[in-house]
Formats: sequence, structure tokens, C-alpha cells
Amino acid sequence: MPRPKRGKRLGGSPSHQRKILSNLTADLILHEQITTTHAKAKVLRPYAEKMITRARQGDLHARRIVLKKIQNNDVVTKLFDDVAPRYEDRPGGYLRIVKLGPRRGDGAEMAKVELV
Repeated sequence: MPRPKRGKRLGGSPSHQRKILSNLTADLILHEQITTTHAKAKVLRPYAEKMITRARQGDLHARRIVLKKIQNNDVVTKLFDDVAPRYEDRPGGYLRIVKLGPRRGDGAEMAKVELV
């Protein structure tokens, strides 16, 4: 099984890991906050922030690049129309990760990821 070049390992394969990050980013943009494990939150932050930075450009090329990563047209529309204009003057740091404590079932460290 091929391994990713860098970063934490989330899925069974690189394609599964890309889908996990894509779905987490889509849920984050749609609901503006999600609860997930701390390990996934740490991997999600640079991925989602790059999507928001790309959406700040606002042109067709940027939209197509984001649509290649997040294959949900409604989410990408919300990202470009609502979320990205909020961060026009902000140089970065669009997400906040707040630790919530261990999960009851297996003790995994949970975190809340939200847009600043």
C-alpha cells in the first residue's frame, strides 16, 4: 500500500485519506463548525485553509481547482459567495481548533473545528 509523502495517516489508502479530508472540509464549510478527533482536526487545518485561500481569489480557475478537491457544488458556492469574502483582509488562520476531551466510547481525544 503506498504511503503519503508527509503528514499523519488517516485512511487505508491515499485516495481514502483524500476523501476523508474532502468530506471533513465540505462539512466544515457547510456547518461552519464540526466535532472530530484531534488527529483529524490537525490534518484538516492546512487542507481547509488552502481551500479558503484559493477561494479568496474568486476567479474561475480557483473555483475549478477547489471543485476538483471538494466535489460538492453547493459547498463550493457557499465557500466562494459567503465564506471567502469574510476573510478578504485576513492573511491566514481561518480555523480554530478547541480540544473537548476524550470520547466516551474509545477515549479518543476530541476537538471542535470552527471558522474564526
